[in-house]
Amino acid sequence: VDSATGRVLWSRHVGTPVQRSDLPCGDIDPLGITSTMVYDPASRHVFALAEVDGARHLLVEIDVATGALVSSRPAEPPKGDRVAHQQRAALTLLDGWVYVPYGGLAGDCGDYIGSVVALPTTGTAAARSYAIPTTREGGIWTPGGGVVHAGRLLYAVGNGESTSDYDGSDSVIALSPTLRLVDRFTAASWVDDNRSDADLGSMSPAVVGSFVYIQGKRGIGYVLRADHLGGIGGEVASIKVCPAFGGSAVSGDTVYVSCRGGRTHAIRIDAAGRPTERWEGAVDASGSPVLGGGAVFVVDYDGGTLYALDPATGAVRQRIGVGKAPHFASPTLSGSHAYVGTMTGVVAVSGA
Repeated sequence: VDSATGRVLWSRHVGTPVQRSDLPCGDIDPLGITSTMVYDPASRHVFALAEVDGARHLLVEIDVATGALVSSRPAEPPKGDRVAHQQRAALTLLDGWVYVPYGGLAGDCGDYIGSVVALPTTGTAAARSYAIPTTREGGIWTPGGGVVHAGRLLYAVGNGESTSDYDGSDSVIALSPTLRLVDRFTAASWVDDNRSDADLGSMSPAVVGSFVYIQGKRGIGYVLRADHLGGIGGEVASIKVCPAFGGSAVSGDTVYVSCRGGRTHAIRIDAAGRPTERWEGAVDASGSPVLGGGAVFVVDYDGGTLYALDPATGAVRQRIGVGKAPHFASPTLSGSHAYVGTMTGVVAVSGA
């Protein structure tokens, strides 16, 4: 899309999206491409995960200059029934590999197991994979996807099936580029979180200085040491905030967190890892916040409004209608514009 005019420069159809009627449950019809793509500056290609007819999962590679389909490769989850898996979390690029996280469909039906699959951007090397060591569930589904820090990939994991033996779910995990588990944090409340679907995996981890901040459906924010996540109950400190969904934004020692059905919150983490709430936003806007141009931009996706909030106070600086957007929508900032993907197209807002 031309960034100045919105004119479509090219469009590439990569497959027939799988229909809801062909899936055991879910709330998106048809499924198609539901995760954020990733751009490879080395090749100037973009990679996307398409969920197509037959419930197949294809990693497609597109030349961004021409729209040409460069490659299309299977990227199936390593365990469980592929029909029960949904790919919603953003893709990540690291050292020539594309990392694809998997969760389940809305309703948590079928035999799905959270996992990460990696394919090389070039060449024919075999795929890498890591699966959560649970009998079922443990999805990696939060839209923000993985976070790269100190050469490792950080992912948030949803609730698993077990309420007795620990099954590796409801966690923040650190994976090596070869997808070996190297570190993990799990809240001491994991049994009840698993039982009540209060999973920790509804927000992507946020790196704040030497700490990692995570906040799930239970509404408790946990501060972890980035170099040692802490295992079960090993957080540095915690704070009661709100059920968090989607991605967050970080500036200095402050993380901006979105609450579903609520407001953006600013949480400051001091040098000792102690969190305090700086402010709660003045308006209900549940989208994933973005920082830029001296403001926190957040979308009220159901209400169809883009807000610019004061980073220091949460007060509304400006608002503009953009139309209803998908859940957890996040604006893209470029130059003096903010771009928002909506249910009907892309809206560009000037003066951002």
